[in-house]
Amino acid sequence: MLTKSLIVLALLLIIASLASALFYLVTDRSRSPRTAKALTYRIGMSLALFFLLLVGYQSGLLHPHGLALKPAKATAAEISER
Repeated sequence: MLTKSLIVLALLLIIASLASALFYLVTDRSRSPRTAKALTYRIGMSLALFFLLLVGYQSGLLHPHGLALKPAKATAAEISER
């Protein structure tokens, strides 16, 4: 549960950084680099989250659950082989 909470927190921080970049883009008239910095932080956090997810999967801390798929129907050839 802690890992899921950290992932959700990271996603919220990424969205907050994107929102702050939009705010600076709309309101900042002095041509300061705040918009570019906010977008740079967002990209860095997104990459860090991506690599942490990869490491978590490789180390066994994270397990993908996938979708509950129905098993494929057997063809006539497979039934005759049984």
